[in-house]
Amino acid sequence: MQLKIGRDMIKKEPILIVGSGGREHALGWKLKQSPKVGTIYFAPGNGGTANIGTNLPIKANDVLALTKFAIKQKIRLTIVGPEAPLVAGIVDYFRQKNLAIFGPTKKAAKLESSKSWALQFMKRHHLPHPEFKVFGDTKLAKKFIQDSQWSEFVIKADGLALGKGVLIANSKKEALQAIEEMTGFGEAGKTFIIQEKLQGYEVSVVAFTDGKIIVPLLPAQDHKRIFDGDRGPNTGGMGAYAPVPTVDKKLTTLIQKNILQPFLQGIIKDKLDYRGVIYPGLMITKDGPKVLEFNVRFGDPETQPQMMLLQSDLFEIVNACIRGKLRNNHVQFKKGAAACVVLAAEGYPGSYKKGEIIHGLDTKQNKNIQIFHACTTVDKGRITSSGGRVLGVTGYGTNIKQALKTTYAAIGKQGVYFSQMQYRRDIGQKALI
Repeated sequence: MQLKIGRDMIKKEPILIVGSGGREHALGWKLKQSPKVGTIYFAPGNGGTANIGTNLPIKANDVLALTKFAIKQKIRLTIVGPEAPLVAGIVDYFRQKNLAIFGPTKKAAKLESSKSWALQFMKRHHLPHPEFKVFGDTKLAKKFIQDSQWSEFVIKADGLALGKGVLIANSKKEALQAIEEMTGFGEAGKTFIIQEKLQGYEVSVVAFTDGKIIVPLLPAQDHKRIFDGDRGPNTGGMGAYAPVPTVDKKLTTLIQKNILQPFLQGIIKDKLDYRGVIYPGLMITKDGPKVLEFNVRFGDPETQPQMMLLQSDLFEIVNACIRGKLRNNHVQFKKGAAACVVLAAEGYPGSYKKGEIIHGLDTKQNKNIQIFHACTTVDKGRITSSGGRVLGVTGYGTNIKQALKTTYAAIGKQGVYFSQMQYRRDIGQKALI
């Protein structure tokens, strides 16, 4: 397909997005705005992505099927949302077939798939991080805790645990209990890390890199706990906002100097093929920013407000990363702020009911509101819930207060809702203090 503009002909390219969550919906929504993007295929997608592209009956971790599809359909560009396909080596498979794909290779993806490997990377390349010990034996781990001078601990499964393999212990007793809970994470928890618990506040920094330069998106702040006031168990994320007011020019410079640039020099020195995004979760301490962990893909729900604020053409940015042609001026932002509130099924992150009909999606919404689907499906022509985190209602405003007001006004009987939903009512409140 071609788009004619005067004498110029712009070829519209087919795109493949791997994944099925709110992050993938937001990426597709942003890519759709590019004049160079044609049909967007989602594998497998959700009820919302079906409205902006074509969903495929291919699972996100079926690397071989995805490769065959990309070859057959002559896919111009593939973007991988979740970490599992990256860890499985989808980038390596695609590049062997001369297919353009955005993301790190299997070896580079170890920065997320193995927290101990990532911590050794940080240590080797002098990125500030918490003190840590790696264990594969629960008896030795318990002895370390009992003998430790630390009073608070963070216990992490070494492998992938869907964003839930982190246990916070505010005492030695809780830390010993957390060690026992590691067995619940299966293979991911066979090796685990014990870290000192840092004091400060968390910030999500997501940056594009072509392996030669690194350019960040606006910083965001996630809300991991299920209940207001940061109470209850960790989740995949109950909401996020961007930018973060406390990340001022001085702190941004410090993050670039002490985190992003050392990371870039590290991947160059270690000869890691990294053309994608890197997402270090940071703790801002009295001693400056420290890296809690690395993610090798876009965040979720951070991507939702970040895409709302990205002014530049995402297709152009991603294409530049793949070709090794990224420049700082490729990444430009709108003024203002954006906030995402996740609507989850009651009971999440424990057991919950699926199949709830979602209301209000056909209602004419405020132009500053986007509803990104996470776990939805089309059932007999109706959109229903199909998982824990169902929707991400995301609003834009001239400032964070206005963005939050816009977002919350679109939730409930006056906007979008479904039976037995739960959501946090304090997303972004830290930004207003």
